[in-house]
Amino acid sequence: MRPAFVGLLRATFLLAGAALMLMSQLSHADEHVIDTKQGSIKVETVADGLDYPWGIAFLPDGRMLVTERPGRLRIVAKDGSKSEPLKGVPAVFAQGQGGLLDVALDPGFADNGLVYLSYSEPGEDGAGTAVARGKLGDSSIDNVEVIFRQHPKVSGGNHFGSRLVFAPDGKLFVTLGERFTFETAQDLSNHLGKIVRVNPDGSVPGDNPFVEKKGAMPEIWSYGHRNPQGAAINPKTGELWEAEFGPMGGDELNIPEAGRNYGWPVVSWGKHYDGRPIPPPPTHPEFADAIYHWNPVISPSGIMFYTADAIPGWKGNLLLAGLSSEAIVRLTLDGDKVTGEERIPMGVRMRDVVQGPDGAVYGLTDESSGKILKFTQVEKRG
Repeated sequence: MRPAFVGLLRATFLLAGAALMLMSQLSHADEHVIDTKQGSIKVETVADGLDYPWGIAFLPDGRMLVTERPGRLRIVAKDGSKSEPLKGVPAVFAQGQGGLLDVALDPGFADNGLVYLSYSEPGEDGAGTAVARGKLGDSSIDNVEVIFRQHPKVSGGNHFGSRLVFAPDGKLFVTLGERFTFETAQDLSNHLGKIVRVNPDGSVPGDNPFVEKKGAMPEIWSYGHRNPQGAAINPKTGELWEAEFGPMGGDELNIPEAGRNYGWPVVSWGKHYDGRPIPPPPTHPEFADAIYHWNPVISPSGIMFYTADAIPGWKGNLLLAGLSSEAIVRLTLDGDKVTGEERIPMGVRMRDVVQGPDGAVYGLTDESSGKILKFTQVEKRG
């Protein structure tokens, strides 16, 4: 065999080996293991390249609907491949914290194919949170109709709230920020700083707490909220739980009851950004208090109750996506009391956290090239 040919053959083998090593490194770069109080958890990147993803909902076939805050809705396949943006999405006010925000499936999705979107809707007087629904097609959302509009629209790009949650009775809860207007959260004649409850078509349930109150918005369920971005139904009780941003300190976890006032901005566990104190909730017993609060803040966005067996140590816990804390925050519970907290560092702002049909936990990172992360238990060996 000629020396030149032998050299060429050796170079070919070396290049092939290097390529295999690089592929292996790239593969492992998309996953890592983190240690938690409940064992080692594998974190895998399912998809990346999403522009500030905000909400995620699993379709019955395991694909995911994911919103991107600039105004795009995509379908992400199990292998992480992303569709082109779906047509039919309403125009959004994509400034500040605004844009295309949450996504939820109708409880009867298998029969009606309806998808709900929350978003900041532009208008003459500024913007406000709105909810639209339409039927999911192959590459579009069809027959889109707006079923709820926050009133009034105001200027500025902060505090839209916008989490969507269906209750066991089929009613839809929508969390609404006070749009950084503070005192409006105490005024029942508007939707600012409120949690509202509507029927799936946007009509008002007859048993809402303020239906008969003159001058009050009939959609209101509870009020005195600041910027509630996390909401979930407790599977054991069927009750709504909600997490919201405090000012400088004082993030809250609440169980919003019909007709109750949660005190913002009269009381808070935090203080104003300029350092001015705010009376703490115990000074005003007429207001409902949080069941748990944070100082310093975690900046809670999406929350969910974990009910699966894929991560046994997390079953029955409440998980929160932390923005400024750059963490998944895990709370242990005894009824409506928080008995323990673990902050699992992620090194990136976390926007949402949901349970997948496979029992794994999925999270969205809040960044311009955002990711869908998958969390599973590392199997013990030996």
